[in-house]
Amino acid sequence: MRKLVTLSTLALIVASMVVGLAPQGVGASSHREAPLILNDPQADATDMFAWVDANDPTKVNLVANYIPLEENYGPNYTRFGDDVLYEIKVDNNGDARPDISYQFSFTTNTANSGTFLYNTGTITFTNGQYMNLNVSQTYNLTKIEHGVKTVLGTNLLTPPVNIGPASTPNYDALAAAAITTLPGGITAFAGQRDDPFYIDIGAIFDLLTIRVPPGNQGGGIDGLARLNVHTLALQVPIDQITHCHCIPSGTTDPNAVIGVWTTASRQKVTVLHDDGMPPSHSGNLIQVSRLGMPLVNEVVIPLSNKDRFNNSKPQSDGQFLSFVENSELAGLLNALYAGVLDPIPTTGRTDLDTVFLTGIPGLNQPSGGVTASEEMRLNVAILPGSALCTNPPNRLGAIAGDNCGFPNGRRPLDDVIDIEERAVACGYGFDATWTPPCVNDPTALNNLLGDGVDANDVAFLNSFPYLATPHSGFEEGTGLMGHHIPEK
Repeated sequence: MRKLVTLSTLALIVASMVVGLAPQGVGASSHREAPLILNDPQADATDMFAWVDANDPTKVNLVANYIPLEENYGPNYTRFGDDVLYEIKVDNNGDARPDISYQFSFTTNTANSGTFLYNTGTITFTNGQYMNLNVSQTYNLTKIEHGVKTVLGTNLLTPPVNIGPASTPNYDALAAAAITTLPGGITAFAGQRDDPFYIDIGAIFDLLTIRVPPGNQGGGIDGLARLNVHTLALQVPIDQITHCHCIPSGTTDPNAVIGVWTTASRQKVTVLHDDGMPPSHSGNLIQVSRLGMPLVNEVVIPLSNKDRFNNSKPQSDGQFLSFVENSELAGLLNALYAGVLDPIPTTGRTDLDTVFLTGIPGLNQPSGGVTASEEMRLNVAILPGSALCTNPPNRLGAIAGDNCGFPNGRRPLDDVIDIEERAVACGYGFDATWTPPCVNDPTALNNLLGDGVDANDVAFLNSFPYLATPHSGFEEGTGLMGHHIPEK
């Protein structure tokens, strides 16, 4: 029988956690999630989002974030890597191989290298150019579909970073000037944004501490508040990325589900010079970062395989299957909350296969067959405003009856920390091999787990690229101290 305890009792149990039970690699989605990528932030994918656009349900938003924990302090500001190939990949037939890739390659231009200044005055946008921006970046965007390359745009603008009111007044207008409409109805943006991921990263690293147990009462501190990322955002017509190049006929149409992930690659050889010149690069491209489903490389893959995971391809994900089905996180929750939570199976967790590797039957698992692989799976026929989704959207996504949300794709508002903790702790009947009492008991503590941070520190935009305005270095409180987010 499941024991009933008060929140104060649970707090005492949490406070008496045994030292040494901390999980290795728990973190904010993919922020610094593996040893090698820790030292390569420009290539570090932090988050991947994919969702059907509520303003135009004929289109899908694909958003990939890079460069974790950005603070906006000069004189040198963060930018995309000129020596990194960034890609957003789409698998539209379930075989774990990319059918479509969108490639972003960047070039940095310095107008006057004789000054230390990033900008030489107030930055304005005039006649299609950013004026007084001394260090600028442009990018080329290329689509590859089954080996055929199509250049979608060249020398596309990226906006300046958000410096402060003297340098970048009316920053929203400066950023909006970099939103580009391309042939075929694709909209693109590449530039700095507020980090949309919200998590009590300080507490999670401290032996999975929940400040106000069991986590559904608020009280968490958003460790990523007032920090930025660099964003690649595309809005693409659905009929351009489905296998049939059509609008699927319904949610069970074999063409309805796509899988999405993002990667970063570098050339194999880097040579450093002793004369102050930039490094030179040669050789084949090597994938150094990869992200589809959030938190997989943090709480599923052990340290011994984290770098291997970043180098691997989805079609090879069978090598990681045992880490999914034998859940270290489940074991840690059992150890830390023994006698409080319903016992959580740690082995044979085929229900987690459906969350992380195949998609959930009847929701976002391809009906025409699927190769188990770590991809962000989205059923593009589940439309905002339909009876399958809630209005307003629910941060807990599919486990709260909002099938437009995670794990059916991922919107910026989706609370993936709370959703994944509860999926591990309760299973939600995704697989008939485990149906514990908590599935049918919304008050069970397994169903109330969370980190106490339930919303982003700032509101998202209502239109593309949707992620919020980045924070400027001028703002008071910029940094890792975070910001308290109460329960909404």
